Amino acid sequence: MKITVAGKTKEYEDGITVAKLVELEKVETPEYVTVTVNDEFVESGSFEDTVIKDGDNVEFLYFMGGGC
Repeated sequence: MKITVAGKTKEYEDGITVAKLVELEKVETPEYVTVTVNDEFVESGSFEDTVIKDGDNVEFLYFMGGGC
């Protein structure tokens, strides 16, 4: 199947989960990443159960703190 990951079209096997995609994409600090699939946030506790489908758009987001 073809999916878009961080703006790039890639091919993965059918039935891949968000958790497996995070692993395969070698996401830095996966314990702090937020994932969206088709602009919908996926709860970190659901990564193992959320299956990516053909044509999905996946983004990895990192929220940074800071300021004065």
